[in-house]
Amino acid sequence: MKVLLMILFSYLIGSIPFSYLIPKYFKKIDITKVGSGNIGGTNVMRSIGFFYGAVCMVLDALKGFIPVMIAKNIFDDNLVIFFVLILSVLGHDYPIFMKFKGGKGVATTAGVMFGSTGYSGFVFLGLWIPLVLLTKIASLSSLIALFSTTFIHMIVSGGDIYSYGFLVLSLLSLYKHKENIRRIARGEEKRIDIIKMVRKKR
Repeated sequence: MKVLLMILFSYLIGSIPFSYLIPKYFKKIDITKVGSGNIGGTNVMRSIGFFYGAVCMVLDALKGFIPVMIAKNIFDDNLVIFFVLILSVLGHDYPIFMKFKGGKGVATTAGVMFGSTGYSGFVFLGLWIPLVLLTKIASLSSLIALFSTTFIHMIVSGGDIYSYGFLVLSLLSLYKHKENIRRIARGEEKRIDIIKMVRKKR
């Protein structure tokens, strides 16, 4: 029963649509009807500003971080932790509160990485930040950073349970980004200039 409650909690906390709620509450904007329509931090950042997008990304990351940290401290079972990290991201991608139409799971997966090993989250950020600043393509930067972090952890750990969890989540994010990949191939993917956004905010 305790395991089922933990898995349910992971999915439900993952389902909290911060990237929908924050624009709606603070700006009276339905994020599903602006920009790409995606319920994710990048769309919030592009549509209503850097600050709100960054807040949504941090909160989305916590949806992955918190369940994994709780599970690690309660359960001595790697399989339980595996399902917890998967379900927290599935909650974000397919939230029950939004009729199962959610984001693409990048920030929540990053949160899972921080909660699982700590250093993997920093590896992800260390790759994602310079990539998005250089390419200005958030989707491409996210996928490269996710898969690179996964393979780095596989090498370092020798293939532990987190490696397989990270791989599943990276593949899930790849699937969720399928339209972005098509736009990248056509040279039509929207760009995001974070430095310009920060300077404009000042």
